Amino acid sequence: MQKNQKPCYYGDYLQLDQLLNAQAPESANYGAEAHDETLFIIVHQVYELWFKQILHELKAVLAVFAEEEVKDEQLTGIVHKLKRVISIQQLLNQQIAVMETMTPQDFMSFRDYLVPASGFQSVQFKMLEIGLGLKSDYRIDFDKNSFYTRLNDKDRNFLQALEHQPSLFELIEKWLERMPFLEFGDFSFWQLYQQATQSMLNRDEAIVQSIEQLAESERELQLGEIAKTRQKFAALLDSEEYSQLQQQGAFRLSQRAMLSALFISLYQEEPVFNLPFQLLTCLTEIDEKLTIWRYKHAMMVQRMLGTKIGTGGSSGHDYLKRTTEKNRIFTDLFHMATFLLPKSELPALPAGLKKRLGFYFAGD
Repeated sequence: MQKNQKPCYYGDYLQLDQLLNAQAPESANYGAEAHDETLFIIVHQVYELWFKQILHELKAVLAVFAEEEVKDEQLTGIVHKLKRVISIQQLLNQQIAVMETMTPQDFMSFRDYLVPASGFQSVQFKMLEIGLGLKSDYRIDFDKNSFYTRLNDKDRNFLQALEHQPSLFELIEKWLERMPFLEFGDFSFWQLYQQATQSMLNRDEAIVQSIEQLAESERELQLGEIAKTRQKFAALLDSEEYSQLQQQGAFRLSQRAMLSALFISLYQEEPVFNLPFQLLTCLTEIDEKLTIWRYKHAMMVQRMLGTKIGTGGSSGHDYLKRTTEKNRIFTDLFHMATFLLPKSELPALPAGLKKRLGFYFAGD
């Protein structure tokens, strides 16, 4: 049934007059218009439109996690929104192929008219990075404040203020820290997990020692790797060692949050953990898609510019390559695979806890 009182017309609703007339090639101001500049503009405008939608989804997610309590039923909508973000990221990554239909010489025909405009100045992309958790303290050295110097006062002040707002990373960390199941009555996940990991590593060590045809150098190498793994497990469970590694940058999540995320991943098949596990998986995938976008962008820039500097004054491909490797957000969730155990090795959960983690009828 129609609810609007005034007829809605397609072109007016989408404001197509403004949208389709928003491409003004800079090269046309200096002579013949460079044909491929229109493509360059449209691709970046589409990026910005999708950034706007991602920020729209992120704003809703942040609002939920900013509350003191996140209700289980809210996680369904959160996971749905994050999966939408992932789908948009896939489009963004595929869109680079459209840009790559432009040859380096086609790009050169208008590039020098764009100085000093740069992707540095995409306020929405910086909002996305900061909102997810990539604040200045976690960027590579060149990137800590460099992009701020390329912004006007209004944009710079806006983004610097945003740095003081809680990011999704910070809110997720607090949410994980509130997870109540690490200790339940006499049940201590930490203690049982330590026993299970020691048993697993002892068995691995015994297997290596028992292989007679193994060269001594290879045996020592494998035993050395097992010893390193023991140290990692020990640090995970020792608050002092964990704190030291955290200060060195090996971990970003607090120990409590990391163990909660690990517990959710280990027991992901428990009904109560289904949505939290999907949430952690989405965060991992968002970070992965963002890294892929950076990598593809870096490769495209190398293809277009070689070793030339970027229009914004960065070192071009070299700078983008370093941001791909270093400007990550949820790396702890990637590293967590180090600490996973086979399902057959998982400590059995007590019946009372199993009941709390499951779905059961509590009626008459």
